[in-house]
Amino acid sequence: MTLLSFEDVEIWYVGRGTSPTKAVSGISLDVRPGELVAIVGESGSGKSTLILSAIGLLPRSSRVEGRILLFGNDVAGWSPNKFARYRGSYVGFVPQDPGVSLNPVKQIGKQLEDALSNRTGKNRLLPFSVSAQRHTLKSQALKFLELAGLADPGRIYAKYPHELSGGMKQRVLIAIALSGEPKLLIADEPTSALDVTVQKQILDHLDRLRTELGIGILLVTHDLGVALERADRVVVMRGGAVVEDGRSAELLHHAADPYTRRLLDSAPGLHTGGLTPRPIRLGPLAAHTTADRPGIRSSAQYAIDVKGVSKTFHAAHSSTEPVVAAADVSFRVATGTTHSLVGESGAGKSTIARIVAGLRTPDAGEVTLLGNTGSWSRRELSRRLQFVYQNPYSSLNPRLSVADLITEPLRVHRKEVDRTQRRAIAEELLDGVRLDRKYAARRAGELSGGQAQRVAIARALALSPEIVILDEAVSALDVSVQSEILQLLVDLQAAYSLTYLFITHDLGVVRLIADTVTVMRHGTVVESGPTAQILDDPMDEYTRRLVDSVPGSHLFL
Repeated sequence: MTLLSFEDVEIWYVGRGTSPTKAVSGISLDVRPGELVAIVGESGSGKSTLILSAIGLLPRSSRVEGRILLFGNDVAGWSPNKFARYRGSYVGFVPQDPGVSLNPVKQIGKQLEDALSNRTGKNRLLPFSVSAQRHTLKSQALKFLELAGLADPGRIYAKYPHELSGGMKQRVLIAIALSGEPKLLIADEPTSALDVTVQKQILDHLDRLRTELGIGILLVTHDLGVALERADRVVVMRGGAVVEDGRSAELLHHAADPYTRRLLDSAPGLHTGGLTPRPIRLGPLAAHTTADRPGIRSSAQYAIDVKGVSKTFHAAHSSTEPVVAAADVSFRVATGTTHSLVGESGAGKSTIARIVAGLRTPDAGEVTLLGNTGSWSRRELSRRLQFVYQNPYSSLNPRLSVADLITEPLRVHRKEVDRTQRRAIAEELLDGVRLDRKYAARRAGELSGGQAQRVAIARALALSPEIVILDEAVSALDVSVQSEILQLLVDLQAAYSLTYLFITHDLGVVRLIADTVTVMRHGTVVESGPTAQILDDPMDEYTRRLVDSVPGSHLFL
């Protein structure tokens, strides 16, 4: 029996006054009971469009050709009302972002009860009296919260979404998807924004559900390491078409398509060594970086020296417990190297980064930068240290051109540089981050995620800093784009003698880029040392769990 079949499906988006755009081209694939099929591809490959077509969630501007068989019924031409009878009761859907998918002003239990009440045919099973209905709905809601792997369903039932971690919220979405007791579960990037340990827990739980309940799962992901480790079959999409389709073991060892091989090369968990710097063509930027300001480059052995730093946050209401974000944290970063702070959400990594950058004041301890303890002015510190954030769009002014974005720090700090010189420096920086100079006239909204992050890095380099702090700077990117940015950072470091403080939750990425690493948990240092030593022979159980959670890390064992 086949739960879902796509037979030569093509999907078009039809705009007003424009030619139709083909988003999916000639796709055929099946999902059977107890089987996990993964669709892999980068942003824009058409994978989300394909799965939304199976549950009637495509926009009205779309046109579907071919056959989509859901439990043997061709649903390609179904109305929204007809789809609504199948969604939930036969097909469960787990969306990517729980922060957007859950109602922020309604308790978790009530949201699950609403889902139960809306399932076709479920209301007929409820008792007649209102009080009995409420009791039955609550007991069912608690059952599905427990089924989704939440350890204390009674407590979760009464919480609001903002009171839960990302992993808990994702499990709530799984509970809602399971509440109709579906035979097919479709999950669209359900773990892409989660810590690797939480990601592993979610994927382990999905595995148990399909084993114990016989549910078929269609998993959409951009991470080929996740797909190969979890799926029975992997379908690789690019540009709306399937470029490869096969059993996981076959694709791992005998991938035929160059694009699949590139995805394999980009997956952090499939690598065992670091990246090697490639030469960057140095033009006027090299002189701008060093020669025009002799003596500015520090000769300190350690660019960053953190000693016994602690920080506690106190809530405005005395009834709320203080949060210890950092407790006696110490580490050193040798000049010209990369040091990574690793840990799950809430470990204190970003707090330490902001203290190093002078954006927060520690309660205790001290930070020495480039041999200087606490005497830099705010202006001088911003010249020597720059920050690159996780989401480039939130840090780039959408009204400015790329050239103006990159050189904005120069306008603030180096007023002697005129507009012509700034344009030349912007173009040289675009060369440095390997982005075509034609992008100088574009706005941030016209760039892909990877292009925008390159612009953010170029902007950080405009003042010739010696230290760059990168806070989850690649975690939101497709793995192939992530790989390109990581290689770029290694190349730039070698060319311009940069020191990086690299914050991440992914030890697979750490292995690629970091010389040394500090593992943090609940504001404290778990262990610290050379990357190879920490990852290959971790001393602490928590570190071993982080290493064990890297997607794809067990495929070659």
